[in-house]
Amino acid sequence: MGRKNSKKKKDKQRNKQSSANVLKGKLDITRSGMGFVTVEGMDVDIMIRPADFNTAMHGDTVRVVIKEMRSSGKRMQGVVKDVLQRKRTEFIGELKMNKGFAFFIPESDKPMPDFFIPLSNINKAQDGDRVVVKLQEWENDGNKRPVGEVLTVLDAENTNDAAMKEIMLDAGFPLQFSDEALEVAARIPDVISREEIKRRKDIRDVFTITIDPADAKDFDDAISFRKLKNGNFEIGVHIADVSHYVEPDNDLDKDAYQRATSVYLPDRVNPMLPEHISNVLCSLRPKEDKLTFSAVFQISPKAEVKQYWLGKTVIHSDHRFTYEEVQAIIEEKAGLHAEEVLILNDLAQRFRKKRFNNGAINFSSQEVKFKLDDKGDPVGIMIKESKEAHQLIEEFMLLANRTVAENISKLKVNNKPLPFPYRTHDDPDEEKLVPFAAFAKKFGHTFDTSSPDTIAESFNQLLKDVHGKPEQHVLEQLGIRTMAKAKYTTENVGHYGLGFEHYCHFTSPIRRYPDVLVHRILFDVLNNKIQPDKKLEEKCKHCSDRERSAMEAERAANKYKQVQYMKNYLGEEFEGVISGVASFGFWVETVEHKCEGLVSVNSLLEYDEFRHVETDYCLVGQRSGKKFRMGDKVWIKVVAANLTKRQLDYEWVVAGELATEKITKEKGKKRK
Repeated sequence: MGRKNSKKKKDKQRNKQSSANVLKGKLDITRSGMGFVTVEGMDVDIMIRPADFNTAMHGDTVRVVIKEMRSSGKRMQGVVKDVLQRKRTEFIGELKMNKGFAFFIPESDKPMPDFFIPLSNINKAQDGDRVVVKLQEWENDGNKRPVGEVLTVLDAENTNDAAMKEIMLDAGFPLQFSDEALEVAARIPDVISREEIKRRKDIRDVFTITIDPADAKDFDDAISFRKLKNGNFEIGVHIADVSHYVEPDNDLDKDAYQRATSVYLPDRVNPMLPEHISNVLCSLRPKEDKLTFSAVFQISPKAEVKQYWLGKTVIHSDHRFTYEEVQAIIEEKAGLHAEEVLILNDLAQRFRKKRFNNGAINFSSQEVKFKLDDKGDPVGIMIKESKEAHQLIEEFMLLANRTVAENISKLKVNNKPLPFPYRTHDDPDEEKLVPFAAFAKKFGHTFDTSSPDTIAESFNQLLKDVHGKPEQHVLEQLGIRTMAKAKYTTENVGHYGLGFEHYCHFTSPIRRYPDVLVHRILFDVLNNKIQPDKKLEEKCKHCSDRERSAMEAERAANKYKQVQYMKNYLGEEFEGVISGVASFGFWVETVEHKCEGLVSVNSLLEYDEFRHVETDYCLVGQRSGKKFRMGDKVWIKVVAANLTKRQLDYEWVVAGELATEKITKEKGKKRK
């Protein structure tokens, strides 16, 4: 008996050791072809030689077996056991025809094998065509190549279209939905049954509107309004009931989860859900009955929430407003449905004021939008600022999001909080905050860093004091950089930036997967069918990762458009503001176009040698003492615009700066 127990113990230990040698992580392949797997919680990565990739590609999530443990001065080495999740399955490259088959050469700065393309999969493509190919299969056998299928042939003349698609694919967002997902979507009935309406609160007779950008098609949210006999207002926040149509774990849901977010590029949207669901079935279009998940509030004229109700509804939007139309009503105090719009705006402004008084941080936001021609080329740039019409929608969405999170936060299962995808924002990073506070002091702004509350108060005071001053832009930008990144997690630490103890995303399920998760959990809670999701934290992390990838794609696409636009101004001079400083140069954003480019320190050598002073966010001339500090106005010349690298190169223009100084002095004399 003792021997048997001893053998079991040894087997258990052996299994434990072997499983300890198998790790999950993300593969990063360098340009040289060597691979490194980063594992969460480990401070060193694992080296993987190309022969040990076993079909894994750059960005894939893999399982790795450690074959050589770390010893002094040596790195751990491993072998990819299997690929758990592909970062991407669609690629852009060139098709080459051969007798009886074709092959595809991917365009990539990372080493990649050619794909085998059977002639039945070439989709009318011809030799030399630039194509998008989908990876179909790749057997884990060293002798076999990946097998692919041509999805589409790219227009050789439309370089803009190819560039946007490449940005999307690089970020891991497929250009097409799987056939299985589209089949599920096609089977969803367009007609709302009587039985479904009976199961819901019917508020189709209550006045309801949507307010969205002029070019929007996916209307996530609507607001209903009616006056009550007691003098209060009943205001409903109605959200497209995506979870009614997208059932957990089917092929449509799997596609939506993998994307986890819609991606908004300057000339297109890569949606999280197929277009018919996003823009027709779930979109809260005017004069149509729609299924919604709602938060209905009774609110006093002083913006006090007296009571609320959460549940499923059916609505009928009376009118579709654009932000511009609502802004005109607010400013002119007249127009279609002006009474309702003005009451809603008054309540929203009261909520907003209360929020900032309670510690929310009031960072102003500007959005750069490109005017595009028929080919997608930028012909102009517009600056969109947040106005009261935007704030009206924002405040009611914040109210609904916060209310749902507060409601769920009270629940416990087995004496533990119910797992829920909170949207959290941690306290500012102290390491970043200390140098920022010291820098702000140079402009005469004091910062109390003794507690999170005093930090928020100091931020708001600073933002108020710098409004309209030359240092406004630089201090706002640096202030934002001290902030932690918002993320999805089951660990509810609150939302520092908004000043909320409980917060989630409930209001945009057409374009954000966490909102779908919130809807499902809330619906189960309301029906007393609480089933904690053990994999919820993993899903939250995935959604946060996808959100970051989408933001990177959006930034890359905007940069591409900036370079495209500034190509028209090569050799011309513009006034700009220094938006960043590094040892190798400084970035300048033009005042007129908001297009950022780099002034290399090498281009300054004829004037002086410059060193980087990190604490002062500046470059200082060794002989002249000349400073290029973040936030300073300078003149630049556009010297290069590289679309492939998405890079603008500027040169500092001395004469332009002297001219600015002269104009400033003359203005000063006139005032005297």
